[in-house]
Amino acid sequence: MRKRDLFILIGALIVALGMGLYIMLGQAAQTASWGLSYRTEGIAPQGPDSAGELAKYDAVYVGNTEEKIIYLTFDAGYENGCTAQILDALKKHNAPAAFFLVGNYMEKNPDLVRRMVSEGHIVGNHTMHHPDMQVVRDRATFASELNGLEELFTEITGQNLPKYYRPPQGNYSKNNLQMAKDLGYKTVFWSLAYVDWNNDSQPTAEQAYSKLLPRIHNGAIVLLHSTSKTNAAIMDDLLTKWEEMGYQFASLDDLFQQ
Repeated sequence: MRKRDLFILIGALIVALGMGLYIMLGQAAQTASWGLSYRTEGIAPQGPDSAGELAKYDAVYVGNTEEKIIYLTFDAGYENGCTAQILDALKKHNAPAAFFLVGNYMEKNPDLVRRMVSEGHIVGNHTMHHPDMQVVRDRATFASELNGLEELFTEITGQNLPKYYRPPQGNYSKNNLQMAKDLGYKTVFWSLAYVDWNNDSQPTAEQAYSKLLPRIHNGAIVLLHSTSKTNAAIMDDLLTKWEEMGYQFASLDDLFQQ
């Protein structure tokens, strides 16, 4: 190989490596973990991406901020003996909810899954194995996590899984959002949550109310964990308190039909 050709080849390799690094850095820059900034009590918080930006990917984190509507959602990676009590409270208040479940939960608790469906709740896709989805960049792997849960849900209920997706731990990328959209999913983040997932340090009822009451807002998509004993204990009273504040409960189906 002539020296000139060798220099051309080396230059091409440098450019290719540089482009590869640029693409990787670009992808990394687009990853995020969903978090909220509560600046004013009673007003919807700000998230890492705006409602308008999320809408490009059929994703939401808050509903219509002109309406006193609450959308209840629960995440569950396992059963902790609390879901039945939560379902009882939801039924008492005629409050629809969405339960985002993983494969392990469905496999071990098919009766609860069927109860959710029979009582009019949505079961959403929280992935089959609860991985960090923001590091998943190929479509086949991403799709397998969602498709696996769909198949399991159909085996248990005989129905098709509603096309609502919540990224585990709120970790996502724009690439993820686009892949979910391409699979027909709507991605659902949240505009109100609190630290309720640590079973070794459950909040008191007073601590829960101190977050969930003043921060509630029009169009709130509320994330609670159905593993929380505190949530189970306060659910009936919490729903009553929100109703007394003038709020009504609606389904994610209603949200996306607006």
